[in-house]
Amino acid sequence: MNRIFGVILLLLLTQNLWAQDVIYIKGNVKEQSKKEVLPLIGANVYWNNTTVGTTTDVNGNFKLSRLKTNNQLVISFVGYRTDTIIVSSQNYLNIALNSSVDIDEVTVTYKRNSTEVSLLEPLNSKIMGGKELLKAACCNLSESFETNPSVDVSFTDAVTGTRQIQMLGLAGPYTQITRENMPDVRGLSAVYGLTYIPGTWIESIHLNKGAGSVVNGYESIAGQIDVNLRNPASMDKLYLNVYGNQKGRIELNANIQADIGEKVGTAILLHGMNNSFKDDHNGDNFMDHPTGEQYVLLNRWEFYNDKGVHFQLGVKGTYVDKIGGELDFDPEIDKGTTNSWGMNINTERYEAWAKLGKVNIAKPWQSVGFQISGASHSQDSYFGLNNYNANQNTFYSNLLFQSIIKNSNHKFKTGLSFQYDDYNEMLNSNEFDRIESVPGAFFEYTFSHLEKFNAILGLRGDYHNEYGTFVTPRIHLRYSLNDKTTLRASGGRGLRTANIISENIGLLASSRQFIINGDGSDKPYGLDPEIAWNYGLNLTYKFTLDYRNGYVSFDFYRTDFENQIVVDLDQSPQQASFYNLNGKSYSNSFQAQFDYELINRLDVRVAYRWYDVKSTYNGSLMDKPLLANHRSFINLAYATKKHWTLDYTVNWQGQKRIPDLSANPVEYQLESNSPSFFLMNLQLSKSWKKEFDVYAGVENLLNYKQSDPIVSSDQPFSPYFDSSLIWGPVTGRNIYFGMRYKIK
Repeated sequence: MNRIFGVILLLLLTQNLWAQDVIYIKGNVKEQSKKEVLPLIGANVYWNNTTVGTTTDVNGNFKLSRLKTNNQLVISFVGYRTDTIIVSSQNYLNIALNSSVDIDEVTVTYKRNSTEVSLLEPLNSKIMGGKELLKAACCNLSESFETNPSVDVSFTDAVTGTRQIQMLGLAGPYTQITRENMPDVRGLSAVYGLTYIPGTWIESIHLNKGAGSVVNGYESIAGQIDVNLRNPASMDKLYLNVYGNQKGRIELNANIQADIGEKVGTAILLHGMNNSFKDDHNGDNFMDHPTGEQYVLLNRWEFYNDKGVHFQLGVKGTYVDKIGGELDFDPEIDKGTTNSWGMNINTERYEAWAKLGKVNIAKPWQSVGFQISGASHSQDSYFGLNNYNANQNTFYSNLLFQSIIKNSNHKFKTGLSFQYDDYNEMLNSNEFDRIESVPGAFFEYTFSHLEKFNAILGLRGDYHNEYGTFVTPRIHLRYSLNDKTTLRASGGRGLRTANIISENIGLLASSRQFIINGDGSDKPYGLDPEIAWNYGLNLTYKFTLDYRNGYVSFDFYRTDFENQIVVDLDQSPQQASFYNLNGKSYSNSFQAQFDYELINRLDVRVAYRWYDVKSTYNGSLMDKPLLANHRSFINLAYATKKHWTLDYTVNWQGQKRIPDLSANPVEYQLESNSPSFFLMNLQLSKSWKKEFDVYAGVENLLNYKQSDPIVSSDQPFSPYFDSSLIWGPVTGRNIYFGMRYKIK
């Protein structure tokens, strides 16, 4: 509680720092052509005959302090007619520049990066745009981070083929995953939900490290991943994608946009996947990946008018049916028997959401918004003799008001939220039912001192029907050492309910018995909530060397758990024990990253990560299993003038601790640590007139595989069977091919 009061006191004291009556003007600069309207990135915006100015960001937006002695605003960009605007009482400007007609060639002096890093935002945020997502096959969200060193991707087990993510050395559920700032991947979908978002649907990904904004809830601990999907206002009229690989996976994706009148637009996003091939390249008689199918459909609508109203509505449906296990497994005959080991996951999920926003035209800094969403998730599954059936009905609403205090140096957001979840889980003969109802309120204050200093101070309070009151303070500070160097600091508290079965569903693909050491109360599983404090520092330096841009960043984050639900695999190879933390649990994460255009059209990204993640297991402080302490990363992206692009990624992962299997017979034991290894991915693509693309690539170029990923694969119904101890690639080399076509 002392830390909470300390943050509250800091919030109150900081409100009066450097308060000045500085008034800003904001706007957006676009290029105007007959075919399309696109944001101009790096356009110069300055007051005439002065050196006071700025440049537009990745979305074409700018913010500039007003001058009392000058009202002539100049907007310029190489290859476009310079425009001068007389600014009177306007607070926001929409500006369109026309291409110059008196030059034949344009020299590009600004190059849009595939991942944008801002020096102006208090949060340590990266924006992964469409160019970054095209560096790999990117079939779904879980596969979208192969070229991003901040997020780790690994398999949950050797049977289901599901990938999970980690950030700051912590499992994926500790990262809040939202869709356009509304809760998305959580609860029963915490692991599999990443595969329900096709990569071709994604417009951009906002990745924030550390404690997130209190506006988005209390669950963020390691960070936040906010996914922006294609929307009718900015997407292509038609986008088609076909993908296939040597393992029999075929995907078809279609995005269709239509304008219904001048102020209403709609979009239909379609996804279908089928895999019918059975592969067993390591000879253990188990399929390397499951067979099955997946279908996802989304329809969204947008309405906007000149009075500041913006309304969105969307519905989404997901159907998944996957079968895996031994090669000769037949679900019609072998389900529930010991004839052959198999698994099946059948999921139906339906979602709907709406967002309404209203900007005060007379006071454009003032707006009100309302978000509402609901989802129904049903999963029927079995893993050998383990049966797991679960349902979740969820509802979310968020009412938000934002304005300023006196001037735009002092902004605030405040509002009310409500989260409701109804869970029904059945694991074999054990039933786990619960209802979680959490109303909450929040207040977030933003202070800015010209372009030098920013502070975001947030506080929210929530009341959980089982856990009682949650108090969540958060703070984000940014200080500009100079115009190229920014120092950031953050701190905050996060709380969450651990969904111990769905978040560790890979353990069901083993003979381990789930041992839940709860207190027998009505709390979820009889366990306490997970509570952690996260602190972080980030230093980012942007530079220009030989006319080419680059940046270097260093960050360090520490997460301290007040309580954590410990997943103990070391007590016994035949058990997975879950209990409240009794001792220390923490994560230290350091990352250094270097991005630079080494020569014309060749981008280089180099990163190194160090993790020190420990928890107390049965009284002993030990490293988190299956997590490398050291990782290195290199990505090379080269584009020719003839529209060929080549992307090459190398990942090196150090040793990982493997849970203790010494109680098993010798033939079913593993080494205490895994070997280190390299992974390489390569992709080549060719574009014609920015409308038609063909791409081909190789994942795991060196064909590196974890030897014997399934313990006791020869006796899958023995007490030693375990497919969850995955430290490396399960499948070998994968060659894929695809085509993209779009109509603007």
